[in-house]
Amino acid sequence: MDSLDRAIIEATQAGLPLVPEPYAAVAADVGASSEEVMARMENMQKQGIIRRIGAVPNHYVLGFRGNGMSVWDVPDDRIQACGEMIGALDFVSHAYQRPRHPPLWNYNLFAMVHGHDREEVMQKVTRIAKLLGKDDRGHEVLFSTRILKKTGLRLPGGKP
Repeated sequence: MDSLDRAIIEATQAGLPLVPEPYAAVAADVGASSEEVMARMENMQKQGIIRRIGAVPNHYVLGFRGNGMSVWDVPDDRIQACGEMIGALDFVSHAYQRPRHPPLWNYNLFAMVHGHDREEVMQKVTRIAKLLGKDDRGHEVLFSTRILKKTGLRLPGGKP
């Protein structure tokens, strides 16, 4: 990572600017072209320096207040297929694998389910259970009780 990469990260730590041409705004801030900024961000993503570039909506502001993390016990050899099925649902913002910690925690697939209230989330979890069929060997829902601050990559000494 060179000084331009660092400048790009510092310029985007709070997110891309909410303007019609966000990469051009970042480019103007760091003294590069928008094409170079996009190429460098893509390269940093390929290197794993940046995990992803995407919108992070505040579901509470959008009226989704019943958000719950559904946790699933699915066969390890089916985790990829099950995760892809769940992750493709429009009411799931993210699905990912996590290690089991038996005997207290047998769940290996997590999926954030969004709904206007808890009842709606539970209806959606029932839909997921039907979709998984016999691959659902047990599940629970852990409901959000507060909003945690979501932030992107932060560099020491960078701009907030």
